Amino acid sequence: MDKIVLEKLKTLTILYAEDEEGIRRKITDSLKYYVKDVIEAKDGEEALKLYSEKKPDIIFTDIMMPHKNGVEFVKAVREKDKLTPIVIITAHTEKEYLLSVVDMHLEHYLVKPINLKNLKETLKKCLDVISKNRSIASELFDGYSYDFDNKILSYQGKEIKLSKKEIDFFELLFLNRHRVVTYSEIENYVWKDEVMSEDALKSLVRNLRHKLPKEHIVNLSGVGYRLKDD
Repeated sequence: MDKIVLEKLKTLTILYAEDEEGIRRKITDSLKYYVKDVIEAKDGEEALKLYSEKKPDIIFTDIMMPHKNGVEFVKAVREKDKLTPIVIITAHTEKEYLLSVVDMHLEHYLVKPINLKNLKETLKKCLDVISKNRSIASELFDGYSYDFDNKILSYQGKEIKLSKKEIDFFELLFLNRHRVVTYSEIENYVWKDEVMSEDALKSLVRNLRHKLPKEHIVNLSGVGYRLKDD
């Protein structure tokens, strides 16, 4: 991998679901060398909860897991999220399970045991997909652009200052622009361990609306927010 690819990978977070602790630890250690952070889940149920709370950039998941298997987990994610790159990790004997997720927009699948060359190639593919998705930001608003790597919103080349919560909220809406983002998702992603009050959310939305084209952030009462389609 070249230096630019490595630098971009170091800004990303991976959610990795695997029920076998020894395998999970080994692959997690390898992934941590390339990315910013790895969030670990021991089964599909925990993975789905962590996905909703953390909104990772990439998902790696085993297939055969208790409580909720990898196929069920991927299908649950894809009901709301068509963009996050998902990589299935499978044993040779589990390849038939891949037939149930072929239409789930998988980025790649890796066969155990995973070698370093395949892992690096897969991470590069995921990064290419993320970069493509993020590059669309400059096309959303007339005269507006957003640099995901440096967290900079610009209008006609002039930077618009955003707070940390405004950045998180905008990116959450943009990366889920095909749907409404729920209040619960906003609280988990933007407020994290803090409690989100109604007044705090309204203040955040009001301030960000002043920095974007008029009426571009749309509220669905009782549900959440989405970006307006152009």
